[in-house]
Amino acid sequence: MKFISNILGRIYFVYGMLLFFITMLIVVIPIWLISLLPEPARAKALHPVFRLWMGVFMPLVFCPVIRRGKEHFKKGQNYVVVINHNSLVDIPVSSPWIPGPNKTLGKIEMARVPIFGIIYKTGAVLVDRKNPDSRRDSFNKMQGILDKGIHLCLYPEGTRNKTDQPLQPFYDGAFTAAIRAQKPIIPGIIFNSAKILPNNAKFWARPMPVRFHFLEAISTEGLTLNDTAMLKEKVHSLMAQYYVFNKDKA
Repeated sequence: MKFISNILGRIYFVYGMLLFFITMLIVVIPIWLISLLPEPARAKALHPVFRLWMGVFMPLVFCPVIRRGKEHFKKGQNYVVVINHNSLVDIPVSSPWIPGPNKTLGKIEMARVPIFGIIYKTGAVLVDRKNPDSRRDSFNKMQGILDKGIHLCLYPEGTRNKTDQPLQPFYDGAFTAAIRAQKPIIPGIIFNSAKILPNNAKFWARPMPVRFHFLEAISTEGLTLNDTAMLKEKVHSLMAQYYVFNKDKA
């Protein structure tokens, strides 16, 4: 049975990658044109394209996205959305299914990938993590995104969680940004992405529904940078408890 599973998983992986590449070629030109727009017009035009693209791609690879809690997003309010990160599948799930235009923080290396880099840099604030000036500049850009009324989508673990814990420790960045901009935080939790594309299996995947749950907004009104650690731990605790309680139901 394991041999058959390995073969089917690799066939499915190739099918998914081919379909991703084909659909990417369809959307890259309109996304390139959108990249010429200034913010916030760029983010507002880009979000429905991402949503349409992934709204077609994910069901075609038999991984429909099922959301819960989108009512926590209030009209006229933008948020810092913090999301757990277990798999590369999280990337095409998170941004398109956040209700409303949003930008994420992305590694500058990914913007150099042919074709895909055009799409990646259009939807992200790029940072060279090895360059202190780039890190400072990216933080200023994130503040500008929030000031323009666009959601900020961040993965506070910093990298994929390959441990046996529900969440890795969080970095300060997302919480510092939210406090400085006095914007509320919405925790977002993705289930099943690590089962679809496991970190310990190369060129292997399997289909299953992805569940994306949003929790109630957490206000930062009146908080100062001295409250960063407290806010970070509060959000981490809420997300970890929710993940543990709901992972087997997902």
